[in-house]
Amino acid sequence: MIRADEGPPGAKRRRAAALPAPRPDWAYFFDIDGTLVDLVDSPRAARLDAPLRQLVDRLYHATGGAVALISGRAIADIDEIFPGIPFPAAGQHGTERRDAAGRISHHASPSQQLERVRRELARVVARHSGLVLEDKGFSIALHYRRAPQLGGYAHRLVRSLLAPGEPAYSIQTGKRIVELKPAGRDKGVAVVEFMQEEPFRGRTPVFVGDDVTDEYGFVTVNRLQGHSVKVGPGRTAARWHLRDVRAVQQWLERGLNTP
Repeated sequence: MIRADEGPPGAKRRRAAALPAPRPDWAYFFDIDGTLVDLVDSPRAARLDAPLRQLVDRLYHATGGAVALISGRAIADIDEIFPGIPFPAAGQHGTERRDAAGRISHHASPSQQLERVRRELARVVARHSGLVLEDKGFSIALHYRRAPQLGGYAHRLVRSLLAPGEPAYSIQTGKRIVELKPAGRDKGVAVVEFMQEEPFRGRTPVFVGDDVTDEYGFVTVNRLQGHSVKVGPGRTAARWHLRDVRAVQQWLERGLNTP
């Protein structure tokens, strides 16, 4: 199990220092919500600022395509936020993945249990306007950003719907969200898979994220001697820290605008 405070000796001292400027010979892995776009009440309402989108596009071209988006969102939703360039992407915490050549692979298929959970959660959401159901196909998430007072109820509900001893699915928590997803898939696994392929192979990996789901990515790039970057507050395994989405933008500008 990953601890949020896991990290190498000296990690706190390094977070107080300046994060190195981005380099074109690194491999980049970005979470989206809370990292490249500000968190909003509904996932569908998320918007990427045009200047930050341009920076990500420039980074993609500068690195020869070694930029991947790794999100709890489905790949189809990722493409709505990032239209145009078909970025390498891992959706639903790595349950589905698109490599740099555009090939999509799926690591799970819908099951009867997920269909049952989907029906039960839909009935509950119909009674509670503060809850939002996000159906991703291979996983399903319950958001309570609009009604944080329902957080305890949302967690108990989703856990109660996971059959005892069920090996195929696991619970994933995040910022005012609880999710049922295929077991054995996480953002760290997705990073390892990308790093075995061109154009990521042989580069220094960089993972930038904000949530507990990103800790898997942080621990993985730490093990690979890369750069882990936590956005926002909270205990973390990340070796570096950026304040918010605006700070991510400023960091990218610092690297891309350097001759």
